[in-house]
Amino acid sequence: MANREAMISQAWKIRREFKPEILFAVPGVKHYDNPHYSNRPFSFANLSVTGEACSCQCAHCKGSLLSTMIGVENPQAMCRVVDKLSEKDCRGILISGGADVSGEVPLASFSEAIGYAKQKGLTVLVHSGLIRRKTAAMLKKSRVDQVLMDVIGDEETIREVCHLNRKPEDYLQSMCYCREAGLSIAPHIVIGLHFGQIRGEYNALEMINKVSPETIVLIILNPVRDTAMAGISPPSLDDVAGIMAAARVLNPLTPITLGCARPPGQYKRDAEKRAIDCGVNGIAYPDETAVDYAESRGLKAIFSEECCSLLGKNHSGIEAGR
Repeated sequence: MANREAMISQAWKIRREFKPEILFAVPGVKHYDNPHYSNRPFSFANLSVTGEACSCQCAHCKGSLLSTMIGVENPQAMCRVVDKLSEKDCRGILISGGADVSGEVPLASFSEAIGYAKQKGLTVLVHSGLIRRKTAAMLKKSRVDQVLMDVIGDEETIREVCHLNRKPEDYLQSMCYCREAGLSIAPHIVIGLHFGQIRGEYNALEMINKVSPETIVLIILNPVRDTAMAGISPPSLDDVAGIMAAARVLNPLTPITLGCARPPGQYKRDAEKRAIDCGVNGIAYPDETAVDYAESRGLKAIFSEECCSLLGKNHSGIEAGR
């Protein structure tokens, strides 16, 4: 406990080297309305290139997240959706989908459709899963603004949760392919992914540290009903704080955000306060108590209707002030 508290103290000291601002990301994918800010619908949209289909059927999701996205199962459908979103003054899209048995999202046929979205003036993010060199090159050619990918540092977790015959090194290689192609990346770590346990999170942080990403996104396992993890306990807040503080200390110049996923209620409120104490630069969809708490710690609240992963790319005021 003493070591954890010392690391949290060090993390906050590092945070104070950044400008005293915190980004609260509230894209229009989800309604957000409180005394601090109200977002608007369709300011940002999530698209799935596989509809609701996913071969992995990961234990924590079972494809359920895909049901919240707009299905665009071929390039023509994507272009039609882009046209409709543009008419609604949409600012950006996140393109994702269910992974195949290799852990890759099938993106190869969408190069021109992605380019079309860029021509329409949209910010384009891609949540890729594992990625090959040629796919990374295609995304760069299509002018994708950023690639997001979950990074898993434990082989048992990859096998037992994601049902993949892959290794942690494959995730590092995917990040390296993106960097080689000149892509901006925002790796994600799901804290507690192994049925609420802390397993490969620290190894994932070490791998991420090797590629100098634009932003690191931390999310917390939120057990979903009708999945193999329904009813399990999420990771303890102390364990979560340990990972968040380690992320800050290992990456003193990189913006770090607490992303969309985390358990609701009091857990959410407590996790957000812990995240602020551990030196994050941004939080997605914060509770109003988190906004108040950040301001009480001397941070100026900045709201944005873009994805929190863009913090390091678009918000120069959050860059380290060294």
